[in-house]
Amino acid sequence: MKSGLRTVGVLLAGGVGQRVGLGTPKQLVRIAGRSIIEHTLALFNASPEIDEIIVLMTPGFTAEVGELVAARGFGKVSHVLEGGATRSETTWRALRALGDAECNVLLHDAVRPLLEPRIITECVEALKEASAVEVAIPSSDTIVVTAQGPGGEVVREVPDRSRLRRVQTPQGFRLSVIREAYERAFADPGFALRPATDDCGVVLRYLPEVPIVVVPGSERNIKVTHPVDVHIAERLFQLAASAAPLPSQDALREALDGRSVVVFGGGHGIGAAVAELARGHGAVVRSFSRSLDGVHVEDAASVAKALAEVGRVDFVVNAAEVLHVGRLAEASEAVVAGAVDVNVLGPVNVARAAHPYLRESGGALLFYTAPGPRRGQAGHGLYRATKAAVVELTRALADEWEGEGIRVNCVNPCRPGTPVGASGQEPHALPSPRAVAVTSVGVLASGLTGQVVDVLADDE
Repeated sequence: MKSGLRTVGVLLAGGVGQRVGLGTPKQLVRIAGRSIIEHTLALFNASPEIDEIIVLMTPGFTAEVGELVAARGFGKVSHVLEGGATRSETTWRALRALGDAECNVLLHDAVRPLLEPRIITECVEALKEASAVEVAIPSSDTIVVTAQGPGGEVVREVPDRSRLRRVQTPQGFRLSVIREAYERAFADPGFALRPATDDCGVVLRYLPEVPIVVVPGSERNIKVTHPVDVHIAERLFQLAASAAPLPSQDALREALDGRSVVVFGGGHGIGAAVAELARGHGAVVRSFSRSLDGVHVEDAASVAKALAEVGRVDFVVNAAEVLHVGRLAEASEAVVAGAVDVNVLGPVNVARAAHPYLRESGGALLFYTAPGPRRGQAGHGLYRATKAAVVELTRALADEWEGEGIRVNCVNPCRPGTPVGASGQEPHALPSPRAVAVTSVGVLASGLTGQVVDVLADDE
């Protein structure tokens, strides 16, 4: 149960992305279909412990964040303010905006979008007794203290690693405590010469009598600072989406009952399994395929004609695909063209034709990556090229269509140990069409967009 004090989440988003190598703020970089700050805002807005959110944004970009807040319905956001020239100044601007009434304050780096909700909960719980809270995890690396020697930098000390922690955010405080610490800091002429690197550091230096309680953080709670962090965060979001629990049967029926689902490639395999499962949850399903009615996804006119027959469309699933088995250098032009036409041009045609229908319904589009060859079979080159094309199309369309309320995702049926981008050969069988269909219907019923969701076969 919450304490009587309200809790305000302060998202510090004043960076400009220099280390990421961008000319725009790094918090506006898109990962897993949404900007980083949007992921972070969604976490805080959904947290039952958070009563209010204040965003401190890079000067010149507050209007853009304000529009995002309005479009996504982040109702807990009360202010979007310009950040300062330094981290300390940005924090101080937030503290001044909070007024005089006592409250709990959680100061969080907006570029930590993978924060686990339980950390917010544990910080608020800790603030029932403590006045300052630090989120940290044990250091897995040995840390050394160096000094300048005659020939360069030399090691002077090796601290006991068991006592070392890597600091994360959020950092939590009673408003009166963190405000007093900053007032003392700004009154100290030496603070500008040796500023603290985080807010707990300000409390430790200027209010040393205040205990700072440590709340366990998470290895996933990374800060997107360098270019490689963007790729790591993207993969962590993909893993989280793949591991997320599927919606309940009641939630599936609520999402699908009476809705129109169009399945291309619905004559067999995954497409047929998705169609059957969607019907079982009350959806009105129309399937198209070469075998059923001669609809070819590589033929744009054929796809457009099929959708025109349906009328209103809430969900579109493209399960049409072909697998090239054999060495690329030995494949005929017709074989290569067939694989590219169905596996790459097909999704493009389906997306273009489906767009006006999904824009009207606020619906969702679901793609699949083509299945990979078994161990010992050639054909990985063309397979992986078309697979990568579908993945990038998913992410690009999720970005392009988000403002129109259309969700776009991709399901990746893969053998164990070979998610998107993995190297090497796939040693096991693919998951069954039924298993892929269960995940697919769950993705359709979810709020996900821009995600590539792995479905693995049971490891034999």
